Amino acid sequence: MKFYDALQLDPAILKRKIAACTTRREKAWYWTAMAVRSVLIVAFAIVFISLLSGLFGSNNTPMAVALFCIMLGIRFVNFEYCIGDSLITLALALAILVAVPSAAAVVPAPLLIPMHAVAFFVLLYMTTQRPELGNGGLYSFAYVYLTGNPVVGEALARRALLALVGYLICGAILFGKHRHQHKAVRFHHVVRRFDLANIVHLWQLRMALGVALVLTAGQVFGVERFMWMGFACASLLSEYPYSDNGAPRFFQRIVGAVAGSLAFFLIYSITPAGLHSLLGPLGGLCLGFCTDYRYKTAMNCLGALMLGAGIYGLQVAVVLRIVDTVLGVAFGLVFAALFHWLVAVRFLPRPENSEG
Repeated sequence: MKFYDALQLDPAILKRKIAACTTRREKAWYWTAMAVRSVLIVAFAIVFISLLSGLFGSNNTPMAVALFCIMLGIRFVNFEYCIGDSLITLALALAILVAVPSAAAVVPAPLLIPMHAVAFFVLLYMTTQRPELGNGGLYSFAYVYLTGNPVVGEALARRALLALVGYLICGAILFGKHRHQHKAVRFHHVVRRFDLANIVHLWQLRMALGVALVLTAGQVFGVERFMWMGFACASLLSEYPYSDNGAPRFFQRIVGAVAGSLAFFLIYSITPAGLHSLLGPLGGLCLGFCTDYRYKTAMNCLGALMLGAGIYGLQVAVVLRIVDTVLGVAFGLVFAALFHWLVAVRFLPRPENSEG
């Protein structure tokens, strides 16, 4: 394997290869690839996001972050239908990410749940026909993040222009990497196959309804940084294959959030103020080595709290991160149980009774 090819691999794959190595030299080669991969991604993220934020305004940094994540994912994962339709639905997906989160900040509360549910379901249906490949996590992150950072007026116009730039970049990557795949499958074929007995579509519906409800609750009740609730809930509901038991992920998310928040508090407290801005990139670097869900959750706290501490102060930001996470996963756990009891059991195939 060439070193460049190793850089394209997910950390989980690299760690499996390390475990299979028989010599220290082989292990060192793969560890080096993992470290270089992490450094390159973080460096590219800083340059890409800083450039777009400088051009389109700091209040559109969330859109730049979302585009960066989509750009990385779209290199490896397509939409499972022909390139012509995929380019159209990519444009529609970005239009949803521009329009709906900002509209949610101004529409009357009774409209929030149906608006979020419909928009988010359509977003998932267009982009995520194979949830196991991770597209659902990318687009749910983007949707929740932008909902927590809405803009209006001139800033919204700049966000739309930024999305257009992102579309040209992501569309070019999508075309270059996937234009020869799924040539015989049109998007309307995918639409016609909709069936809640299909576990993917049931997963999409659960995600859409759960995230719609938690975002609406956070906004209506004035929860500070309610998007952190949304991230936690979406993360619990995004587990695939579909399962009615969210308890393991519930506890893993809480453990990761508490550990990451306390680690941030300690590091932030003992480091000079001039180094605080490096905590976000540090979390990104460490994330490149993580495969366990708890560790990923902990590392994500560094970047989130770096921004939160600048807004709320260190102690308040840490408390908010933990409380919002607990609220989000608790909501997700209860919602998942109710959804399974009221909806899923009506469509899931019944297990065959064993004879004997």
